[in-house]
Amino acid sequence: MTLSFKPVWFDSMGAKSSSTLVETPDVRILIDPGVSIMQKSFPASMNKKMGWLKQGEKAVLDASREADVVIISHYHYDHFTDFDARLYKGKRLFVKNPNEFINYSQRGRAENFLGNICKEFGEIKFKSILEKNKEKNYPDPMSDIPLAAEQDFGDYNKRRRELLEEGRERFTGLANSWNKNRRIPELEFEDIKVEFPEGKNFRFGKTKLKFSQPLFHGIEYSRLGWVSATMVESGGKRLMHSSDLCGVYIEDYAEMIVKENPDILVLDGPPTYLLPYMMNSINLDRCIRNICNIIKNVDSELILLDHHLPRDSKYRERLEEVYALAAKENKEVTTAAECLGREVAVSAP
Repeated sequence: MTLSFKPVWFDSMGAKSSSTLVETPDVRILIDPGVSIMQKSFPASMNKKMGWLKQGEKAVLDASREADVVIISHYHYDHFTDFDARLYKGKRLFVKNPNEFINYSQRGRAENFLGNICKEFGEIKFKSILEKNKEKNYPDPMSDIPLAAEQDFGDYNKRRRELLEEGRERFTGLANSWNKNRRIPELEFEDIKVEFPEGKNFRFGKTKLKFSQPLFHGIEYSRLGWVSATMVESGGKRLMHSSDLCGVYIEDYAEMIVKENPDILVLDGPPTYLLPYMMNSINLDRCIRNICNIIKNVDSELILLDHHLPRDSKYRERLEEVYALAAKENKEVTTAAECLGREVAVSAP
């Protein structure tokens, strides 16, 4: 074995999650140990939704017992659990940096989560660990995504410019708050170690663990904040977990995935269930183009396209172009449920 993986729980199985267990000869890694109940519009009874939620929570807890390392890409409850000490005891945690590239709500969730770690494993108060911050200059993140910045959307360009300007103003406000907040340090107690990994590489024997820089959680300046993608490499085999790009709106992120060229790609899909209110057709078309670009240009033996996408009973119809291209390119594009030989929950009777 050089590298193997198991989808622990995903949206296609009936509860919101993208929890994944990766194993190499050197280390076992659990990515995003969180599960949340499906939205009200999801076509299933509350009893079914609650049943899937409980199954997902148990699956994540069971997977954590196998893991040496736990990764939390961001502080949404379908990606982390706050708080169950059984998930985290004895682990090395790589968690989203709570000090920067984070919105207000996730900063609060991070404080609560890390406060629980201090209480449970260090028997100290969270406030006692906070440090004086050093002011830092945060350049406009659009400079990091030139392909997205130069996109031409025709009649939508004017509205897009307005939205980008609003986003820059929000970003400036957030950056000011990052400089004003007390700094949360990395933590280490007897039974746990917590590190902030964005933009860094780590080694476990011959296994390489690589984290992206902070990426927008969706479109440019997304109100949802930022996430970090994970790459695991062992024995010449590579797995990439995209976290929450929301279907790869941003062209530069698609190119990043193509450049990494993983053998196994765990890719989250666009939230088509939010059409037309919180997602428009222009951005859906953009996602489809970017996913097709990835399918054409990566050598992946498996593309697990899940999370967000199977919350919509029409997801295959809406992404017909993606599945048609995958068939033409002889690429396996499937959901976690199908990968495990299960029926996709949104289409189950």
